[in-house]
Amino acid sequence: MSVQAPAEATAPPRAPRLSGNLRVILVTIGALVLAALVALARTGSPVVLTQALVTGILTGGIYSLVAMGLTLIYGVLHIINFANGAMVALALYLTLVCVDAGMHPYVALVIVMPAMFCIGALLQAGLLNPVMRAPIQIQLLITIGVALAVENILLLVFGPNPRSVTLPGNVGVPILGATVELSRIYAFVGALILVAGFALLLQRTRIGTEIRAVAANPAGARLVGINTRTIYIVTFALGSMASGAAGVLVSPFSTIEPTAGTIFNLTAFVVVVLGGMGNIPGALVGGLVVGLTEQLAGLIFPDQSPLLAVFIVFIVVLFLRPKGVFGRSS
Repeated sequence: MSVQAPAEATAPPRAPRLSGNLRVILVTIGALVLAALVALARTGSPVVLTQALVTGILTGGIYSLVAMGLTLIYGVLHIINFANGAMVALALYLTLVCVDAGMHPYVALVIVMPAMFCIGALLQAGLLNPVMRAPIQIQLLITIGVALAVENILLLVFGPNPRSVTLPGNVGVPILGATVELSRIYAFVGALILVAGFALLLQRTRIGTEIRAVAANPAGARLVGINTRTIYIVTFALGSMASGAAGVLVSPFSTIEPTAGTIFNLTAFVVVVLGGMGNIPGALVGGLVVGLTEQLAGLIFPDQSPLLAVFIVFIVVLFLRPKGVFGRSS
C-alpha cells in the first residue's frame, strides 16, 4: 500500500513591491503636494499658488541645465567643479558683449556655446589633466582658483556695476491663470532641448559611448584604446558649454555682475545632491524639485529667503541619503 505524499502548502502570493526609485519619486511628489497645500492655506489665493508653481517649473529647467555640467564632470572626472558658477557668469558677460554688438540675446548661443566649450577644453588640458592622479584636494583648489580668477577678471574688465540684457518683445503670457514672461518660457524650452541633446549625445554617439566607458572604468577604457585624457578634455568642455548655455538663456531676466554665478553654483550643488552625483536624469528631476521648493518656500515663509528651504532639503538629503534621492546605492 503506497502512501501518498502530502501536497506542499502553497504560499499566498506576495503583493508586488514598489521599486526604490518609484517609492522615492512618489514620496517627493507627495511632499511637493503637501507643500503646495500649505502654501495655498498660507496665501489663500489659488492664482498666487499657480504663479509660484509655473515659475518654479520654468526656473527648475534652468537649474537642471546648470547642474548638467556639474554632474557630467563629476560622473567622468570625479572632480567637484567649483568653477561651474563662474562659467555661468562668464557666459552672461559674453552674452552682454554680443548684445552690445547688436546681436539678439538668444542668437548669442551660437557664439557663446562654442567659446565656452573651448575655454573648458583649455582649462582641463592646461590645469587639470596634469593633476588628475594627484590628491582630490589639489583638483578642488584648482577649480576654486579658476572661479576666483574668472570673477576678478570680470570685475577688472567690466567693473562692479550691475548690467542687464533686454529681450525684444519680452511680454507676459498667461499660463493657467499665471503670467509668465516670454524670456522665461524660451529659457525653459531651450534648457529642455539642450538637456535632451546632451542625453542623446551620451547615449547615441561614439564619443558619448567613450565618455560613458571612461566614467564606468577608466583603466578598462584605456585597455581598449580610448584616450582617457582626450575624453577628460571633451567632458570638461561639454560641462562648461552646458553652464555657458544656461548663462545665455537666463541673461534677459538676470542681473549681470561678476559674482552672478555664485547663486547658480550653490543651487547646482543642491540639484546634483538631490539627483545623485553623476546621474544625468536625476539632474533634470532634481532641478525641477529645487525650482518648485524655492517658489513654494517663498509663499510659506515670506519673511525668509526662499533658499532657506532649499538648503534645509540639501542638509536632510546629505544625512539620510548621501547617494542622492535619485542616486543608486553602490
